[in-house]
Amino acid sequence: MEFALIGVIGVIVLVTVSKFSKQLGVAAPLVLVLVGVASSYIPGLPTPIEVPPWVILSAVLPPLLYAAAIQVPLMDFRRNLGTISALSVGLVIVTAVIVGVVLHALLPGLSLAEGIALGAVVSPTDAVAATAVAKRLGLPARLVTVLEGESLVNDASSLVLLKSALAATAAVVSIGSVAWNFAFSVVVAIVIGLVVGIVTVYFRSRLNDSVLETAMSFAVPFIAYIPTEELGASGILAVVVAGLYTGHNAARKFSAQARIAERLNWRTVQFVLENGVFLLMGVQLNTIIGSVQSDKESITVATAVGIGLLLCVLLLLIRAAFMMPIVIWLRATQRRAAELEDRVSAGLDRVRNRDEPTTERGHRRWRRLTRYLERRSADITELQESPIGWRGGAVLTWAGMRGVVTLAAAQSLPADGSIPYRAELILIAFTVALVTLLAQGGTLPLMIRLLRVSGTDAAADRRELAGLLEELSEAGIAALENPEIPLADGQKLDDQVVDRVRQDTLLRVEAEWERVEREEQEEETVGPHQQYRTLRAAVLDAERAALLEARSRGNYSSRILSRAQTMLDFDESRMAQREDRP
Repeated sequence: MEFALIGVIGVIVLVTVSKFSKQLGVAAPLVLVLVGVASSYIPGLPTPIEVPPWVILSAVLPPLLYAAAIQVPLMDFRRNLGTISALSVGLVIVTAVIVGVVLHALLPGLSLAEGIALGAVVSPTDAVAATAVAKRLGLPARLVTVLEGESLVNDASSLVLLKSALAATAAVVSIGSVAWNFAFSVVVAIVIGLVVGIVTVYFRSRLNDSVLETAMSFAVPFIAYIPTEELGASGILAVVVAGLYTGHNAARKFSAQARIAERLNWRTVQFVLENGVFLLMGVQLNTIIGSVQSDKESITVATAVGIGLLLCVLLLLIRAAFMMPIVIWLRATQRRAAELEDRVSAGLDRVRNRDEPTTERGHRRWRRLTRYLERRSADITELQESPIGWRGGAVLTWAGMRGVVTLAAAQSLPADGSIPYRAELILIAFTVALVTLLAQGGTLPLMIRLLRVSGTDAAADRRELAGLLEELSEAGIAALENPEIPLADGQKLDDQVVDRVRQDTLLRVEAEWERVEREEQEEETVGPHQQYRTLRAAVLDAERAALLEARSRGNYSSRILSRAQTMLDFDESRMAQREDRP
């Protein structure tokens, strides 16, 4: 009962802090860590509070990363794959080795392999707080994609490196064997993640029930994680791959109702897990310090905290140094893209000007070539319109905060006495995570403003959305011209019905263009579509009041009242989505 009460209080704290943090303009994870640290010293709480590392690494991390992966657009991930790979793999290895060398020099009796193990612990970044700030301030979408992609993949690479370093502490391990284990973990994880993604998407698409599909989705991260870990590969990477595949194919394979239900449910799961782990992270401070104080023969708490602060500075310097060649490479890539644009455009024109092949095989090859060139042209355009320069590189550097994975990985170090300074290493890792979260996360908005990093243009986004809706409506109108739409008993289409559907199809794009024009004008004007939404909202309010009145009278059965309420809810939800859309 006591722990159930603590859980209820925890959820209330999450909701309250998240609500007020939005009003204060502060990322909720930062406040939750401070709340957790303060609550760890409240008398009466059960002590010691120490969450087993497997709970975070095996029970919390898979669904948390899956929830993030299904929301990452695969197109953006692919376009930034080089940068994401360099940061999530190359930077992790470099950081682990350098930190390992430093700890090996500072702590007598700590071997180089054990130092690298802690280096792997503090190497993965946690982009939760960073992306919360980035989205609130409207940072360029490309920077947000790099931050999210890095945090998705570097957890897997750091845990694989940690496993290899721990293996090296028990036996002599060559660099070749470490490289082989790393490659094996990555390849097996990608294969299993793809297989799980393909099979589960196919199975869920055959259920035809949004409740069953969403319930099945809760098992997907563990279906990918468990067998991969049993094979000695990276279960976390398998979860990320399965999530990316599922998110990319949801629009093609799942129904609209299933996608909406899955999106809402997984956003709730992500909110609870994401913010809950930061609260748990802060709550464990008292227990961690007590463990160090009880070890009289080792270094003091102050020394461990001092080493943690030193590592914070070192990690920032390593990330800055590693980011410099990446920015240089990205700028060179952008210059090459400008040169390549003319050749790709010329090739696309030549393909489009050819006569389409008459054979089915030839037509498929022609379509694949055209689609490839169109995608390549779009990639080049995106690269030129969203460059990452020195300012963007500085933001990416400062956003390299550590989080709960660092603490959980540190607590997973063997407790059998084989690794010296275990309690102190956990405190060092906690110090790194806490200080980077509060210092870098708290000052990230100031850094963004000082660097004057321009975000996405809201007006341009609205115009682009209106253009896309116009393209979609043209395809919809073209479908109305098809005389072969099947009807029961061979009946013909009623012209009035066709006109009504045509008007409904055009209504959405006309309303969006009206909104674009209204927001670009200096004087506020109320166009016909805005008037329609205002009147429609008033009608819905009146209908809902009438429904409540009918329910209070009891003239209609409960099932009929429930159906009517569902219909009003759908209409009101559509209106709210149109008003909330940026």
